[in-house]
Amino acid sequence: MLENKWSDWRDNNQKVLSEIPEKPGVYMMHADIKILFIGGSQNMKKSITEALEKKCVSKATRIRFREEGNFDEIKNKLITDYKKRHEGNIPQCMN
Repeated sequence: MLENKWSDWRDNNQKVLSEIPEKPGVYMMHADIKILFIGGSQNMKKSITEALEKKCVSKATRIRFREEGNFDEIKNKLITDYKKRHEGNIPQCMN
């Protein structure tokens, strides 16, 4: 089975956004080493672009993503892991 691998953390800019695949997957965005948003969708490029239009998420300086058909399950696991490490809180732009 092929292991789905995360991209490196990439700068939030038009070049990087243009390279995000229009495929199912999960993604995370951060600023100042704080995770702002964890998401997943059928079309990562569209969802990341739409998320970045929101005021809070627009502060994200870096993005990482991975192709993942099972994106809902993986996204929920990432959020659960985040909450365990942050006293039950979710990323600040997900409130």
